[in-house]
Amino acid sequence: MKKNNFFIALFFIIFFILKSVKADETKMIQGLEIFNEIAGCAGCHVLKAAGAEGNVGPSLDSLKPTEAEVQDMVFYGLGVMPAYGEDEMLTKEQVDIVSFYVANSAGK
Repeated sequence: MKKNNFFIALFFIIFFILKSVKADETKMIQGLEIFNEIAGCAGCHVLKAAGAEGNVGPSLDSLKPTEAEVQDMVFYGLGVMPAYGEDEMLTKEQVDIVSFYVANSAGK
C-alpha cells in the first residue's frame, strides 16, 4: 500500500513539473512573438535570443533586467520608449508575457 502511495505521489509531482515547464515554454513562444512582431521591441533593442539587433534602446543582453524591471519599463515607458501598458498598446497579460520572455532570455 505504501509503495502505491509513493508512485501516485511521484506521478503527481512529475505531472505538475511537466505542466509548469509546458506553461513556461508557451510563455516564451508568446513572448518572442510579442517582442518581435506585436510590440516591435526588436527594432530598438539588442536581444540575441530574439535575433534583435536594434540600436536605439539599451542592449537587453547587457542589462539583463529582472522580470519586474521589464514590466515597469514596458508598462510605463521611459524617454523615447512608449508606455505600452499605460497607453493600452499591450494588455496587462501581454506585458507580463513579454517581461517573462525578456528576463529569461537576456544575456543567453
